[in-house]
Amino acid sequence: MNSTIKEILEWIYCILIALVLAMLFRYFIGTPTIVKQVSMKPTLIENQRLWLNRWGRTTKTLPKRGEIITFEEPSKITYSQSEIDLDNPVAKYNDKKGLDWLWSEFLEIGKRSYIKRVIALPGEHVEIKDGKVYIDNRELSEPYLQSGLVTDVFGVGFSDFVVPKNCVFAMGDNRNHSTDCRAFGCVPLEKIESTVAIRIWPLDKWGKVE
Repeated sequence: MNSTIKEILEWIYCILIALVLAMLFRYFIGTPTIVKQVSMKPTLIENQRLWLNRWGRTTKTLPKRGEIITFEEPSKITYSQSEIDLDNPVAKYNDKKGLDWLWSEFLEIGKRSYIKRVIALPGEHVEIKDGKVYIDNRELSEPYLQSGLVTDVFGVGFSDFVVPKNCVFAMGDNRNHSTDCRAFGCVPLEKIESTVAIRIWPLDKWGKVE
């Protein structure tokens, strides 16, 4: 009887170790995910499977322009005109500590994330006007957008500002159906979760996402 209990405990111990290692790998290295929204059409379609690279979060490395990232949903999505601060156009987040951080950030239980494309980097001047995006007074070439698609800021938002230090400005490719940095401001590095490494499903679309 004692040997049976010992064997059961050993199996439980091994399973717990495997679960911890899997969670550590998921948080620090990479993880699969499923596209659930339409904001990145036509680049990404609902129900496609992706592999996310989380090494950038581990090394605290900013993504490059054009890369597709995932990041934590800001605590505030919309602003009134009086709340817009173009001198500090950074998305607002609630601080999470202790068990709140473990539950939401590490285990990602009940957490919402966005997937968007990096458009501008720290120190760059962003202007959205005449249906186009300008970086440091030069029109940005965006071959990934559908032909004829225009970029506007609907209602109150961020359309003329400089990207702050350690932040990125990101938007969805499906500009007319994307809640992104135009609405809530730039994403700080510490809130960027991953970059999209490859598409793993469907098989005929397998490979690097441009």
